[in-house]
Amino acid sequence: MAKARPVTSGADVDAAPRSAPSVPPRQGGALVRRRRREAIPVSAATTRSRTQRTPRTPDRLCAEAVGLARTAAEEAAAPGVVGEHVEVVVEGDRVVTHLFECKELGYRGWRWAVTVARASRAKFVTLDETVLLPGPDALLAPEWVPWSERLRPGDMGPGDLLPTDAEDLRLEPGYSGEDEPPPNSVAASAAAGSAGAPDSAGVSAASGGSGASGASGVSGVPGISHELVDRADAEDADVTAVPPAELTVAPARGSLASIADELGMRRARVLSRYGLHTAADRWDEAYGAKTAMAQAAPAACVSCGFLVPIGGSLGQAFGVCGNEFGPADGHVVSLAYGCGGHSEAAVMPKPPRPAPPVLDETKVDVLPLRPDPDSGSVSPAGVGEDLGHS
Repeated sequence: MAKARPVTSGADVDAAPRSAPSVPPRQGGALVRRRRREAIPVSAATTRSRTQRTPRTPDRLCAEAVGLARTAAEEAAAPGVVGEHVEVVVEGDRVVTHLFECKELGYRGWRWAVTVARASRAKFVTLDETVLLPGPDALLAPEWVPWSERLRPGDMGPGDLLPTDAEDLRLEPGYSGEDEPPPNSVAASAAAGSAGAPDSAGVSAASGGSGASGASGVSGVPGISHELVDRADAEDADVTAVPPAELTVAPARGSLASIADELGMRRARVLSRYGLHTAADRWDEAYGAKTAMAQAAPAACVSCGFLVPIGGSLGQAFGVCGNEFGPADGHVVSLAYGCGGHSEAAVMPKPPRPAPPVLDETKVDVLPLRPDPDSGSVSPAGVGEDLGHS
């Protein structure tokens, strides 16, 4: 018969003697305190950085798999191309890359890189990938630069054509007159009628109705509105203190001296007709219609957007080239001159935006690095085979 377990009350538990606290041990009569090892809090970032740190010491089995790596490199390369083993690079936990010297012509300084790995607690090393990579002293092709950045002023020759972009920042649309209706068309007559209606109404309102003053318009001139008169008075007020009709002497703005200033004639001496002709002959000989560049040009400078017009009588036959890639940049050129950098000779359209690539990751295409000798359309002829020639 099982014995009943004695039940103790809470008072009995409180009254029970407790064990005495442990006393630190004594050594030579002195108390020795024991240090308690406290846990150091580690953040998630610290743990992540520790787990992603690349080990400095390579895995022993992966580092010893030189034969496996060489066999994989020789399968990918031609016979006799894989050279000596160079080094072992640690890629991660149980992942290393073996580097072999490449002896193929044209690949000086390149290396065959074979990456091997080993699973956790596994005893076999597996192959990851094999690739040919450039070394620190490898012979590499120069970085590709687009033609628009390679081009320099002076590179264009006779017959060369330099296309311009459709949205070239150096050019902007000009006035072509294509939107204007013909002078004798119905649209032109309607536009002229609608433009003259407000003026007539304004003149009638200003004159106070019909009559002689209303028919003659403002200031006795037919078809002149108050707005135009006010604008003319405002412009004259900048020059004269009173309206021009009340002046007793002509203003300085309309004098011959002011006109000479505007035309550039207020100098001690100016070019004579002979001087203008000799300058025009020199410019036409250097950048004229008879040069080799102009003969091979697709169009003349008179229709080029890079032409900067000049004033004076010479502006009817010459201008200044403003195309930095043209052979006459900054020079006075004849309007009959031309080059391959004409703004409208070849306009490059906007490049079409290709559709995003579609990748089929469920299928693997095996592409040989080198062609099979027996894969040609014509089989190699045997020794002494009769080919049918006489």
